[in-house]
Amino acid sequence: MYALLAAAVASVVAALVLTPICRDLAIRWGVLDRPDSKRKTHTKPVPRVGGIPIFIAYLGTFGLLMLLRFQAGIMIRNNLDLIWRIFPAAALIFAIGLIDDIYDLRPWQKLLGQVAAATMAFLSGLRLTDISGFHFGIWLTLPVTVIWLIGCTNAFNLIDGVDGLAAGVGFFATITTVIEALLRSNVPLALATLPLAGALLGFLRYNSNPATIYLGDSGSLLIGFLLGSYSIVWSGKSATALGMTAPLMVLALPLLDTVLAITRRYLRHKPVFGPDRGHIHHKLLARGFTPRRVVYVMYAISGIGACFSLLQSAFHDRYGGLIILLFCGGVCLVVRYLGYTEFEAARRIVFGGAVRKLLNAELELIALRDSLISALTADECWSILRVAYSDFGFSEVRLKLTNRIYSASSSNSLNPKAFTIRIELSETEYLNLSSNSGKEVLANSAAFADAIGTVLRAKVSQLRRTPAIAHAHELPVAHATHAQAQAASVKVAG
Repeated sequence: MYALLAAAVASVVAALVLTPICRDLAIRWGVLDRPDSKRKTHTKPVPRVGGIPIFIAYLGTFGLLMLLRFQAGIMIRNNLDLIWRIFPAAALIFAIGLIDDIYDLRPWQKLLGQVAAATMAFLSGLRLTDISGFHFGIWLTLPVTVIWLIGCTNAFNLIDGVDGLAAGVGFFATITTVIEALLRSNVPLALATLPLAGALLGFLRYNSNPATIYLGDSGSLLIGFLLGSYSIVWSGKSATALGMTAPLMVLALPLLDTVLAITRRYLRHKPVFGPDRGHIHHKLLARGFTPRRVVYVMYAISGIGACFSLLQSAFHDRYGGLIILLFCGGVCLVVRYLGYTEFEAARRIVFGGAVRKLLNAELELIALRDSLISALTADECWSILRVAYSDFGFSEVRLKLTNRIYSASSSNSLNPKAFTIRIELSETEYLNLSSNSGKEVLANSAAFADAIGTVLRAKVSQLRRTPAIAHAHELPVAHATHAQAQAASVKVAG
């Protein structure tokens, strides 16, 4: 116990001393996070190398205690195996983050370095072999471990958007791991994590609102990687098949923010690694929360997650299912409160029958496109279009092709047109699609216009060489009814 207390005190003091020194040096060397009035809302440049004092305080604590001729030093020397296994990979992650803080690496460069670090951790024996009782095969263990470590690493980087947020959430997760390790008498895990908790606590003195130094990638990536590594150790020592569930709960907030970010960017066809203002802390700020209140709310959520984690670890045999159910219900409530329009739209599509409608429209469009490709004359193309246009949301169609004008309408001439789409097929030929529904163009209507225009443009030269058969009658566009449209309305250009 004295070794743990000494490690905690040493790391806090080291962080309190080193952080202002690193801050002042960063200001002198110009390693600053400058405001841009967009995503970065701070008003003046702030140093962004907070990972340096955390890294030095964390590792320096072990070195200092090992030099002391007390019981604490002996205990640390006897339990250094876990720390030595993780250190090389953690050092690489820290170096990647520090280089990015100074020179701004590209996303793929950072990802490549993270994959290398995660692979190093795997080769050192840090392996995620099962989740919730599902055991991975030998070929799955490596990719699952790498994905988990990279996910945790970037999760803390993504939530690092408000003063004190990432460091504080990291502190809650770390101290929860310490408590679990002490409850399980896991001395190596407690010794490995407690100095990190102390370093984060000391750093928060300067990182809380208003912050005088930021974590930067060197700090946020390091915290995420270490916590991801320790969660694997935690789950490996668990006696339950749901061993990974408790670490997932304690890291729920940053991991949830990461999953939401990836999902909403995918739904909006945005780059997965691109920045935006849709993170959880941005949503709370948009609701009128002050930055300090946002941090307190997210601290509270982290604390609740920590409590669920410890409860799951302690009572998994009797109430594990109930705890997981309550936890998942809380996550759903949080997501619903944040009001992500992307997920509400996706819910309506999936559960409102829209998927079936979209699929049916896509199949009809494919069949229509194939029929047009097979058509040999302009009249055959028109016969296909006159039947299909109203099914895709249009009330009037007008086609000029091979010196002929075809037109049909399925609505009363007194109804005004809401919009018209004109598709140029050549210098003299065109396709007009109109609607008087008063609604915006539907997705399948736009797809119809785009697909048909593409096919007809490709067939123009072919159809000019094929003589068309003139129809015996013609109907003015303004007076064509839907029934008459089915008989085809054709005007032969004079």
